[in-house]
Amino acid sequence: MSRAFYGEVVAPLVSGVAHGAALIGPGSEVLEFDTARSADHDWGPRVLLFVAAGRVAEVEAKVVAGLPDRFGGLPTVFGYHGRVRPGVAVAELGEWLVERLGFDPRAGVSLLDWLAAPWQSLAEVTGGEVFHDGLGEAGLEAARAALRWYPQDVWRYVLACQWRRIAQEEPFPGRCGEVGDELGSAVVGARLAREVMRLALLLRRRYPPYAKWLGSALARMPGSAELAESLGSAVAARSWREREEGLAAAYGRLAALQNRMGLAERLDEGVRGFHDRPFRVIGGDRFAQALMSSVGDPAIRGLPPVGCVDQLSDSTDLLVAPGRARAVTAAALGLTA
Repeated sequence: MSRAFYGEVVAPLVSGVAHGAALIGPGSEVLEFDTARSADHDWGPRVLLFVAAGRVAEVEAKVVAGLPDRFGGLPTVFGYHGRVRPGVAVAELGEWLVERLGFDPRAGVSLLDWLAAPWQSLAEVTGGEVFHDGLGEAGLEAARAALRWYPQDVWRYVLACQWRRIAQEEPFPGRCGEVGDELGSAVVGARLAREVMRLALLLRRRYPPYAKWLGSALARMPGSAELAESLGSAVAARSWREREEGLAAAYGRLAALQNRMGLAERLDEGVRGFHDRPFRVIGGDRFAQALMSSVGDPAIRGLPPVGCVDQLSDSTDLLVAPGRARAVTAAALGLTA
């Protein structure tokens, strides 16, 4: 719908103006997670137009004046919570990228840039569709190509830190359950299930979306049915032993996936006891250490094992503010902001 809206309505309005046009950025339809429920706000024919900095106001005025009231039976101006805005937004590409990410990837992507950019933001910039890329070699596709996926050593580091998150809590569902705390065991088990889901997506070169769409993203990943079944059993379990069984099966599948990816030394995929305690774990630190041993860049090898901004914080108010995300990440990793 938005592609047709651009071709039939918007493109003629900006004829002769160098521009890019796309459906990227925030919005469930960008990542194809929209449903009928999504139509209750800011939903309809939408296009992002990117033009030269000095022409934003001019083009915006021209587009707004020329928009029909409806397209395909849907309004072209959206009202939501007292705000009214057209389905066409006009911006300068560099400014838009900095607002979304905290940097412009066309100028290069530093280590801090990679680690301070939230997964959701990276998914929003690299997902969706480009309808027209008329800004030359430094246009939309150049920006998206620069962010398509982590460089190999950065990827290994993020994966290692994700295994660390599992390692830090993997014996706790059993320990909580052993003292009769099934609620605590269930809470930790659910936390671990989330970390497994994120790790599975990262291993498959997919930026994990934020919580609302995490399960939907996993379901779309090839070969995820058995992993989802194991995690579903763990989350629905009524006892810590059943919970541990489901998590152990999920860990084994991730270990096997990492071995197949060839990113690090091949390791035993089986679960084992947690030292001399009766809890079954995969030993997430083993996989983290193997990944870090495969990192060639000394700057990355020397980073503390805390990870990217999504591994540092769950605060939405931090993750949607690039300045805050960069400051926190730089401070945690000892990098220059």
